Amino acid sequence: MQVASLLRAAAVVALASGAFGLAPAHAQSTPAPSPAAVATARELIVIKGGSAMFDPIVTGVVEFVKNTFLPTNPQLGNELNEVALKLRKDYDAKRGELLNEVATVYAQKFTEAELKELIAFYKSPLGKKMSTEEPVAIDEGLKRAQVWADAFSNEVMSKFREEMKKKGHDL
Repeated sequence: MQVASLLRAAAVVALASGAFGLAPAHAQSTPAPSPAAVATARELIVIKGGSAMFDPIVTGVVEFVKNTFLPTNPQLGNELNEVALKLRKDYDAKRGELLNEVATVYAQKFTEAELKELIAFYKSPLGKKMSTEEPVAIDEGLKRAQVWADAFSNEVMSKFREEMKKKGHDL
């Protein structure tokens, strides 16, 4: 997995969290939710398909770290691949930890009753469509945002050059 894919996965998590008004800074001042609320939030995340976006993170981090060692140790390629495979299996449970962390945040931001209402929505036909289409829409939106940002960057670069040329500088 490339770093860009890992970053995209992280961006999706951040966007999804932002869409619900979740912010890490507030998590420290919010009282711990009940285990039942966290379990309900976990159910919501799973129903929404949100847990699937965590799957590439563990694998991506293992591959990223492996690939940092590979250029300076090419002779260790096979052994690094073996260790990466082992670590992916060893760290498989980390996805559950991440799911618990995110579920805790949801449980801090929503009451258990609200979480149950959200679960009911996501079990409805429209909610199921939302679960299916939202990740696609977010991914496509991120791609379009990247294209837009690249074009905007080029425009700003041209304007800088134009303005600096007026001041007698060629950039």
